[in-house]
Amino acid sequence: MRFVSGLSWVLGVMMLAIVAGCGGSGSPATTPTTPTTPTPTPTPTASALTISMPRGATFQTTAAYAPNPATVSAGTTVTWVNNDTDPHTTTSSSNVWDSGTMQPGASFSFTLQNRGTFQYLCLIHPNMVGTIVVQ
Repeated sequence: MRFVSGLSWVLGVMMLAIVAGCGGSGSPATTPTTPTTPTPTPTPTASALTISMPRGATFQTTAAYAPNPATVSAGTTVTWVNNDTDPHTTTSSSNVWDSGTMQPGASFSFTLQNRGTFQYLCLIHPNMVGTIVVQ
């Protein structure tokens, strides 16, 4: 009888261990989730472009502004930097922008909102010409 009682006791302890093991240490029960709507991708902000007037630009034509021609998206801010030793301008042929005289080291920025092809030049050195295409 003692053997049967001991066996029952051992089986009882094993059952308790099995039940305890299943209670909290396993994977948690999953609850159904509500589908979520994907977050829209943010619209990229307008970009920027720097156009340089390199040393010696006074004596150049289409190489007086670099890069030239330039293609940008509408809303892009273009910055012209005078890296030459002479003063220059960046002036739209269609009166869209005019930097005024830019001394060496100066810069001028303008945001191009409208699509189109824009020709520009230096009013001090009219042989200096450039083109920007806004898409």
